[in-house]
Amino acid sequence: MSDHPQHHSLALAIAGIIALSACSASPAATPLPTFAPPTPRATATVPTTSPAAVLQSPLASPLQSPIPTPAAVTQYGFEVVAAYPHDREAFTQGLVFDDGALYESTGLNGRSSLRKVNLQTGEVLQRRDIDSQYFAEGLTLFNNQLIQLTWQSNKGFVYDKATFAPLREWRYPTEGWGLTHDGRQLIMSDGTATLRFLNPETFAVEREITVTDQGQPVVRLNELEYVRGEVFANVWQTDLIARIDPQTGHVNGWIDLSGLLSPAEQQGADVLNGIAYDAAGDRLFVTGKLWPKLFEIKLAPTSAAGLPARDSR
Repeated sequence: MSDHPQHHSLALAIAGIIALSACSASPAATPLPTFAPPTPRATATVPTTSPAAVLQSPLASPLQSPIPTPAAVTQYGFEVVAAYPHDREAFTQGLVFDDGALYESTGLNGRSSLRKVNLQTGEVLQRRDIDSQYFAEGLTLFNNQLIQLTWQSNKGFVYDKATFAPLREWRYPTEGWGLTHDGRQLIMSDGTATLRFLNPETFAVEREITVTDQGQPVVRLNELEYVRGEVFANVWQTDLIARIDPQTGHVNGWIDLSGLLSPAEQQGADVLNGIAYDAAGDRLFVTGKLWPKLFEIKLAPTSAAGLPARDSR
């Protein structure tokens, strides 16, 4: 779920035209511009300039601008409402807010964990370390059970929310990246443009959507959060979050979080990854892997592109 070492291996065949085999939303693969292979997920470094300036677009097609700016999609900026301490050792893969506390899944083999965290202080109130063979990924809370993915082990874990006691395991055929739910189904990403909707009891896939912006697949979907009828999806290796219609897969808007960390705070930090929503308080939280801070932010459109202004948050 996260920004993992290329969290998955998006098979990049660099030869002028790059086919993304993981993204098969259309009958034929869409050509991509040639670019240098990204740094492996577990050791990715933070660029000194905006990711938009140095990384491939999340759209699986050539663009004039690295950040998607299609005419029909609203762009969002942010305002920092509050900043809270965050454990610099936490390689954040999944983030959930519930009843005043944060629940966090952290990754890397030998460092993966499930945590309950004090929002105000960043103190880890409860922790369960994950066996070193697993690279933990996305996390969601459903019916008082914490559900956690692993990256390439094709296995998920279910824990009791109160005690972190393991309840059961489940298997899936893809990589595991991000996880959230809409109150009825779990929603899972695997690093491609596909979101899968799962039965929360059997984990069977009940439907799939391909996420697109103006008809082009949006790849590297990572950490997920369900926010007021939309799926928010961090795009790995960028400062971008896509606001996705869960029925159609269409991107309703793009959130650009460039500049959340100061240059000094970026030292030793990894990429943006971690979205949590407090539905009761209508608060949105974001952080990143090895980040020193977690932010509560409010969104506002920076360009409506012909659309009526959306709600600010």
